[in-house]
Amino acid sequence: MKQEITDSKTLVIPKDYKTTLGLIETQKAIKGLKDCFQTNLSKSLNLTRVSSPLFVLPETGINDNLNGEKAVSFDIPTLSKNAEVVQSLAKWKRFALKKYGFESGAGLYTDMNAIRKNEELDNLHSLYVDQWDWELVIEKSERNIEKLKEIVNKVFNVFKEVEEFAFVNYGIEKILPEEIHFMTTQELLDKYPELTPKERESAIIKEKQAVFLMKIGGQLSNGEIHDGRSPDYDDWDLNGDILFYNPVLDDVIELSSMGIRVDEEALDRQLKIRGCDDRRELDYHKMLMNGELPYTIGGGIGQSRICMYFLRKAHIGEVQVGIWPEEMVEECKRAGVNLL
Repeated sequence: MKQEITDSKTLVIPKDYKTTLGLIETQKAIKGLKDCFQTNLSKSLNLTRVSSPLFVLPETGINDNLNGEKAVSFDIPTLSKNAEVVQSLAKWKRFALKKYGFESGAGLYTDMNAIRKNEELDNLHSLYVDQWDWELVIEKSERNIEKLKEIVNKVFNVFKEVEEFAFVNYGIEKILPEEIHFMTTQELLDKYPELTPKERESAIIKEKQAVFLMKIGGQLSNGEIHDGRSPDYDDWDLNGDILFYNPVLDDVIELSSMGIRVDEEALDRQLKIRGCDDRRELDYHKMLMNGELPYTIGGGIGQSRICMYFLRKAHIGEVQVGIWPEEMVEECKRAGVNLL
């Protein structure tokens, strides 16, 4: 589908865009898709739903700094402490698996809500993050590419089941391929050496339609990294992103970031690479280095992005309520993009 770029540098309006569902129908469909996805995900990976925190104490080391972003924080006068809104639950989930006594082959999932105050607002990015965070206990011997691919294929089959649900209930055309394509960031660089990382993703996704891009965070042969990853949750050799082709925007949409989590050796190595040795004094990191936490695989799956993708929406604001620049609101209104 051809696109027209508006005066805003961050907004894409597809040519002749017309949403297939009205506002009320969209709200009903959001619930239907979310119910379908989480039900099938929990069955496929043997996950139990649990409650999770909206905020944590920074001294615990449980919060994530992502690529260096500063978390939203606030004072708690009654405790004389400062708390941070979670940026992800990657580390908290691993601690929870130990606390609740989950055995190997079983895990948890939860609703994660976060605020990304410094996010650049566009069709795919908002100030509000809503995703399913999940985590599964594995054996140390399963910390390998084969196990990673096995879980990725299970998650991809859940996407296929949701696509069938969207087709049956809302008449949305099915476009996912039968299988997801696996590729490393180094292989992607070798294939498109002249392109930027995001341009490489766009190029490969138009060819393969669904890709699990592996090994994100480590240095590539050109001395750069494909994308940033925190050094203390994913093992950079055993992680990746699930990327789909978005026909509405004619570009890539990332729906999940996941991976096998660091063990003692990977944590030690990656903290040194990123110059984050000060984190070794945090409670979480001490537990991990002492072998007190289970070996796990896990990730986050964007709830609004899933709804946006399967309902063929042009803007994430069509499936979640947010705050947007006034000029973006007006441009969307003129183009028939119904922001909630």
